[in-house]
Amino acid sequence: MKGYVEELQERRNRAELMGGQGKIDALHAQGKKTARERIKLLVDEGSFLEFGKLNVSEIPGLEGKSSGDGVICGTARVDGRPVVVQAGDKTVFAGTEGAVHIRKTKAAHSYALKRGLPIVNLSEGGGLRMPDGMGSDGISDKLFPQEMLTHNREVPMVSAILGDSFGGPTWLAVSSDFVTQLEGTCMAVAGPRMLEVATGEKVNEEELGGVKVHEKYTGQIDQTATTEEECIAQLKKFLSYLPSHREEEPPLKTTHDFTERRVDEVLSIVPEKRNRAYNMKKVIQELVDEGDFLELKPLYGPALLTLLSRINGRSVGIIASQPLYYAGAAGKEECEKATDFICLCDSFHIPLIFLHDIPGFRVSSDAEKRKIPTKIMMWNQALAQSTVPKISVIIRKSVGAAYGNMCGPTMGADFVVAWPSAEINFTGPEVGINVVYGRELVEAENPKFEREKLLEKWSFDSSPYKAAAKHLIDDVIDPGETRIFLARTLELACYKNGSKSERKLANWPTGF
Repeated sequence: MKGYVEELQERRNRAELMGGQGKIDALHAQGKKTARERIKLLVDEGSFLEFGKLNVSEIPGLEGKSSGDGVICGTARVDGRPVVVQAGDKTVFAGTEGAVHIRKTKAAHSYALKRGLPIVNLSEGGGLRMPDGMGSDGISDKLFPQEMLTHNREVPMVSAILGDSFGGPTWLAVSSDFVTQLEGTCMAVAGPRMLEVATGEKVNEEELGGVKVHEKYTGQIDQTATTEEECIAQLKKFLSYLPSHREEEPPLKTTHDFTERRVDEVLSIVPEKRNRAYNMKKVIQELVDEGDFLELKPLYGPALLTLLSRINGRSVGIIASQPLYYAGAAGKEECEKATDFICLCDSFHIPLIFLHDIPGFRVSSDAEKRKIPTKIMMWNQALAQSTVPKISVIIRKSVGAAYGNMCGPTMGADFVVAWPSAEINFTGPEVGINVVYGRELVEAENPKFEREKLLEKWSFDSSPYKAAAKHLIDDVIDPGETRIFLARTLELACYKNGSKSERKLANWPTGF
């Protein structure tokens, strides 16, 4: 047997070198890491169990140049939890996908679904390999895998774009629950060279699919980073908020933050004047455990915040207005962002907290051309079908239809409360007065005096006390007690079934 074992070890050693030491050295010279080095950064030490290590291309003559056929797959532990890992190998045919490559990743995905293991994609690669995909026979069994198309959020799937990624890595990323992209990389359907050949368009990688394109215009990534280490740390942090599979609740985390802590600092953060901007993130830092959270899509639809955090050790998703941008008014991008986030949280049993300071939607002729009515209603439909616990707090204003989108009364919240500073109405006082009394004010002897009288009356009508008196909202709370209120009501809302949802949104598309 000794000879057999020695031969096996020799084959393993060759596979460890992937595309060869020369290509590894070339990667290092560019400041990049190999697929194996990336896996080592991600997983708990000594926990990686590789499958398909001895794979090679099935194209005759390429066996000696194609260790792993361009991808490394296996299982490992990340912070003690088992996961499935797939890492594109740039040293083997630029990480392109051959027949064996595809067969291996399909098997890895299927196993993750079968055993309830999160999937982590460390992506870099050039799409389908020409020799393997050419011809009617070559392409016929290499279309989109059903495991990816019918994933239905059975397990969390996360992706890091760590090098230029076209084709397969892009499909995986936009199908994932969380995507981070390394600055200086490109994510697109096809690379600039193929684009020029196919269409004549000349464009560089940054213009085609760099981080600025995706973080601001497409919303197809959730975070960016300047180093591979930072990208991988973001993947790990995201996974820490989620369960491993659909049957689990998110893990509870021990916190040293006091549940009954008052947050009187919020009084100095939120201005009394309703037309003054402030940073809602500072309010959230006061409310959540140890001020820590992970923001998703920070530059896409910036007038709305979507964050993962914890209160009393329990994972929560927070949807909050951001008055620093457009006074907190939501447009098409904010609607898409909210819908995407509600689907994520409801699919993985993460309770939702809504923090209102929204003057309505950014309506205009351009917004109508971009289907703002459809986007608003998609957000509402996702909200209506979500079944996780939901708690809604009106901080300063919640106006018109947006009051509903932010989970106001009748929209399925466990509790809806307001700060005493809240303004709730069909429209803002200034706009309402102009529409209803515009002609009378023009003809009045003292328009300024009459306007002030009307504003005073409308401000009273907009206060939360009228709705609270008729039990149309649950209460008006002391702003300093907001964290205490959230912690107590989350415990109540999760008492019977934990935070488990019915997962009605699990098969919604991963893009909108």
